[in-house]
Amino acid sequence: MSNELPKEGDRIAKFLARAGVASRRDVERMIAAGRVTLNGKKLDTPAVKVSEADLITVDGKPIGAPDKLRVWRYYKPNGLVTSARDEKGRETIFDKLPEGMPRVMTVGRLDLNSEGLLLLTNDGELKRKLELPSTGWVRKYRVRVKGYPTDELLEPLRKGITVDGERFQGMEVALDRQQGANAWLTVGLREGKNREIRRAMNSIDLSVNRLIRTSYGPFQLNTLEPGDVEEIRMKVLRDQLGLDNVQEPEGTAKPAASKSRTIHKGARKKRPVKRRN
Repeated sequence: MSNELPKEGDRIAKFLARAGVASRRDVERMIAAGRVTLNGKKLDTPAVKVSEADLITVDGKPIGAPDKLRVWRYYKPNGLVTSARDEKGRETIFDKLPEGMPRVMTVGRLDLNSEGLLLLTNDGELKRKLELPSTGWVRKYRVRVKGYPTDELLEPLRKGITVDGERFQGMEVALDRQQGANAWLTVGLREGKNREIRRAMNSIDLSVNRLIRTSYGPFQLNTLEPGDVEEIRMKVLRDQLGLDNVQEPEGTAKPAASKSRTIHKGARKKRPVKRRN
């Protein structure tokens, strides 16, 4: 197939990312693996442009035109894997999402033993944008550690610390209260590396035994309970993301005075953490 780009349309990786198939990079890997066809022919390069008139399949399944952009807040429970599939056979968040949810991707990740706010979207381009460190959004966490932290002990984390040869940027760290042998901290990050908070705390002899993400940029966990999913209103997306062309999805009812919620009816666990005003 020729690598020459048609004059109109979007690159296929962008088109499929917008359709919620995967990120651009993952789509390129799918093409390299021979999983994508265009108008009946297997693609061997991502250097093509497509439009809604083209017939595209991924793993033999037709891919329609991208839906309008949508974003959800989700309270990820402790003990679920964030990836779509797990090589160890553990349950993932996608096993527990409510029926009727469209194909979605996570904005960033939360570890198996972490919980709290996880943004979901059907738009791979938005996912990529919100994950970039250049976005500059602070992600805040309530962190319970075993030990007796002091401002002096926490100061290296605020200045930035190197753990196992990896440099972590300075964190926002505040001691909220000591509770017996444990202490509650509020931690803010602008870029989250793999298990960053746990590794950083461990480096100053504090052991994390609970970690709850409470916000991702302007989006808050608020009153969501483990397993709850709530779609973010389009007006909020327009205001917070600066997306002038975002419209309400067809068939989506306008929220009434109280926010409508799609709730996964799972076992509830009471959260002992009282949120500060």
